[in-house]
Amino acid sequence: MIYVVGVGADGMGGLAPASAAELRRATVVYGSARQLRLLDESVGAQRREWPSPLVPALAVLGEATGDVHVVASGDPMLHGIGATLIRRFGADRVSVLPHVSSVTLACARLGWSVQDTEVISLVTADPHTAVRRGGRAVVLSTDRTTPEALAALLTAHGRGDSELTVLEQLGGPDERRRNGTAAQWAGRAPADVDDLNVVAVRYLPDERIAWPGDDAFDHDGQITKHGIRAVTLAALAPRPGELLWDVGAGAGSIAVEWCRSGPGCSAVAFECDERRRARIVANAEAFGVRVDVRGAAPEAFGAAELSSAGVAGVPTPAAIFVGGGVTAPGLLDACVERLPAGGRLVVNTVTAESEALVLQWYSRLGGELRRFQHYRGEPLGGFTGWRPAMPVTQWSVVPS
Repeated sequence: MIYVVGVGADGMGGLAPASAAELRRATVVYGSARQLRLLDESVGAQRREWPSPLVPALAVLGEATGDVHVVASGDPMLHGIGATLIRRFGADRVSVLPHVSSVTLACARLGWSVQDTEVISLVTADPHTAVRRGGRAVVLSTDRTTPEALAALLTAHGRGDSELTVLEQLGGPDERRRNGTAAQWAGRAPADVDDLNVVAVRYLPDERIAWPGDDAFDHDGQITKHGIRAVTLAALAPRPGELLWDVGAGAGSIAVEWCRSGPGCSAVAFECDERRRARIVANAEAFGVRVDVRGAAPEAFGAAELSSAGVAGVPTPAAIFVGGGVTAPGLLDACVERLPAGGRLVVNTVTAESEALVLQWYSRLGGELRRFQHYRGEPLGGFTGWRPAMPVTQWSVVPS
């Protein structure tokens, strides 16, 4: 059995009796150097520090003949090694004894309810994934550099008024709290920030809306417009944790909205124009989402060959959206080939040539064919007239 014991910054003195007893009976204890230093002389076990990278080293736990023990920070099931070990070895081989998490402690210090506070881990993620357009979050830091890096990103994306509270060594004798705005922390962070810290953020200004307008994106006109984005996302039907391929991504608005639609959603954007690729990166950072930006399709699909193990080279998409480049030779063939069973394909077209090609595919594979015509009210002299946008033909299908 693998026993995972959560330990706070206050060390053994803060442990529940059952957790302390489990560590005292251990023969081998694994953990980081900082976590192992929290154990006192009552723990006589051999102490083994995790190497880097960590994941390959976990194999030794499965090969052990007796019980082994692992120490972790706070609650091992909150972005911690507890969940990693259970995924690898199964819940029947791992017993977790949690401590109070840093998130719970941070919320207690600030008077925030935990259920109303987003939790974001930057331990293995890029700092921009903690950028939000409103609300509040507790951000788990990689190290002492995280608060300043996050503050710089928030300031760069118009969120410099966001309120930051950096909480260090939570629950320990050296606990410290420092407050400021993102603008104050950006480029001027204190030099003595502890590596063990979390950042509580109240994002300002609060501009949370379900469907941001086109002006919320950096674009050159090549963008799936606001109303069409809504019907396109409805056709794509994202589910939590799924991956989208956004082909001919333009400004990446569909990829961004997909990622915002549910927890764990991510996207790969394919775009031939270098300047537009840069815009996709900027838009992903501004909305704090994960979008992997690649070159032109289908060439950038590379070695993405569908097999029983998934797609090699590019992660398997749950859905593919084609918003541009439909007439590129072999593009739709490559998309259909790379969709797994049950995958969704949605194609939007505005030109007669693209529509003709889509109609051919519709006659072969079936699916749903729709046409959308949007009008906007605009001044016409002293009155108001209707100005039509270009009609959009949409084909959606789940290839068999």
